[in-house]
Amino acid sequence: MSLLLLVLRPEPGASATAHRARALGLAAFVEPLFEIAPLPWIAPDPADFDAVMMTSANAARHGGPQLARYRGLPLFAVGPATAAAARAAGFNVAVQGGGDVSALWAGVEAGPHRRVLQLGGEHRRSCTPARIAVVEVPVYLSRAVDGLSNAARDVARSGAIALLHSPRAAALFAGLIDRAEINRTLVHIVAISATAAQRAGTGWAGVMAADEPSDAAMLAIARGVCETGAP
Repeated sequence: MSLLLLVLRPEPGASATAHRARALGLAAFVEPLFEIAPLPWIAPDPADFDAVMMTSANAARHGGPQLARYRGLPLFAVGPATAAAARAAGFNVAVQGGGDVSALWAGVEAGPHRRVLQLGGEHRRSCTPARIAVVEVPVYLSRAVDGLSNAARDVARSGAIALLHSPRAAALFAGLIDRAEINRTLVHIVAISATAAQRAGTGWAGVMAADEPSDAAMLAIARGVCETGAP
C-alpha cells in the first residue's frame, strides 16, 4: 500500500525522523506544525537547586547563555535526544530516561534530589511528585502554524500516515485537517502515546499509539500499516 508519512514534529527532530523513516524504505513528507523559538527568562539562583531536569532537547538548544549557570548540577534528561542536546550544552547528564516524563520523575523521587529546576517549553504537562520541590521555568515556546501547506494537503488527500509526537500536535492536526475539509478516513494516525492518540479524536482510517515514546516504535507501526494497509 503506497502511503506517505506526514512528519509533523518541529525541526530539527522532523528531519531526523524523516531520515529514519527513509532508512526503513518509507516515503516521508516533512510538515512541522510548530516553530520553536527562545523565550526571555530570568535564571534562578543555582544554589537553590540540587538538580536540573529537561523534558525536551529544545530546552538545551534554546535556553541560551544562562544555561551555563547550572552546568555544575546533575541533569535529568527525558530521553536520548534531550541527553545529547544537554551534553552538547555542557551539562553532566546524571540520568537519561526512556522518553516517559512520569517514569523520569519516579526515578528522581527515588533518589536523593529534592530541589529541582525544570527547564522546558511554554506549553508543557506537569506531573511533579509531591515530595520534590520543583521550579518550572519556560525557556522556549512552540508557535503553531495557521494551516497546512498545499503540498501537505495533497499528501493527506492521497492517503497518508500522520506521525503525532505530542498531544498538542494531535489536537492541532485534527483541527487543521477538518479546516481543510479533508476526509479523516484518508489518514492513519500513529501517535507517540495513548494520550496523544486520544487527542486526535475519531473518524480516521486508523488510530494507533506506540507502546513506548520513541521514533522506532512509531515507525514500526507505520511500516506495518504500509505493508498491510490496516492498523
